Amino acid sequence: MSIATITGLKFRQAAFEDYERIATLQSRYAMGIESYEAWSHLWANNPAFQKFQGWPMGWVFENEDSEIVGHVANIPLPYEFANQTLVAAASRAVVVDVRYRSYSFQLLSRFFYQKRVDLFLATTVNAQASKANEVFRVSRVPVGKWDQSVFWITNYVGFSKSLLAMKEIHRGKTLGYPLAAGLFLRDTVEGRKLKTLSNGAEVEFCDKFDERFDNFWQELRMNFPRHLLAVRSREMMEWHFKHAMAKNRAWVLTISKGSALVAYAIFHRQDNPVHALTRMRLVDFQVLGENMELLRPIFCQAIARCRREKIHMLEAIGFSAQKQRVLETLAPHVRALSSWRYFYKAGNPTLAQALKDPAVWDPSCFDGDASL
Repeated sequence: MSIATITGLKFRQAAFEDYERIATLQSRYAMGIESYEAWSHLWANNPAFQKFQGWPMGWVFENEDSEIVGHVANIPLPYEFANQTLVAAASRAVVVDVRYRSYSFQLLSRFFYQKRVDLFLATTVNAQASKANEVFRVSRVPVGKWDQSVFWITNYVGFSKSLLAMKEIHRGKTLGYPLAAGLFLRDTVEGRKLKTLSNGAEVEFCDKFDERFDNFWQELRMNFPRHLLAVRSREMMEWHFKHAMAKNRAWVLTISKGSALVAYAIFHRQDNPVHALTRMRLVDFQVLGENMELLRPIFCQAIARCRREKIHMLEAIGFSAQKQRVLETLAPHVRALSSWRYFYKAGNPTLAQALKDPAVWDPSCFDGDASL
């Protein structure tokens, strides 16, 4: 393990025993804290991590008192493009103590200067981290609107109270109901009160990833060899969503033809606990063929479930133009995000040139760490 000392700071690879100190640092900046089991699962049970001996979990740097004051996680992920398997590295949970922000570039350089990585992914970049990432000549993913969210209100009272809290209006309890009534009326007039639509397709909720997902993945990769695709085998899906599924924080909705899957979507909880906002997000939709309209009945079923479970809103970020067009027909609200969220960097010039073509991309929040 290489160690560099810079004016009393020690940079080194992260280790499992760093969990408590990393969690302490994250808690100071209102970042979500996972259990040790969920955190270590990202590597210990990651099929890609198990294949690459010596893969660094990430990097930390410590001050003179052995306090961890900076951290970036490094998640290995398999991708496919042009019938080749690519090794992708996703950054995650980038955090630097405010007293040491000038060392952010040294920390991120550990991530971006890895030698055996084909594709670097940063898919949860906030406004502050955006400038630091751009120093390493990362590119914006050329497909999707990754600086805005489209969303639907599914619990008007809860959403209204959260909105007032965000705006620091202290009479939120008394104003919440009138605001909720106003939003409900406006959405009704503007056609946002969606009904469950089937379009002849039977949508089912699935509580596990079975062998159908392996068959689906094999067909998907054969149908779209010129798309850059995260591997969606049953093994990878079970790893990716294990803890979210166990806690009912991820929903899998499927459409089948006979015993075979023809389309599925995954929705993942992305709450904002600071403002008591509960939120479900569409993180992936895949279909065999070009019938993007199958997203419509799936989405309407998810909206109906959000209403039943009193979740405040359902949202979607990014996606290809074809998928966006389907979502836009469902009359969403739109909000601007604080920054562009999805950046990438290719590990070699040939791949970099190929990825400039928007036609090879089918991005979603399944990529990188956006739903981990």
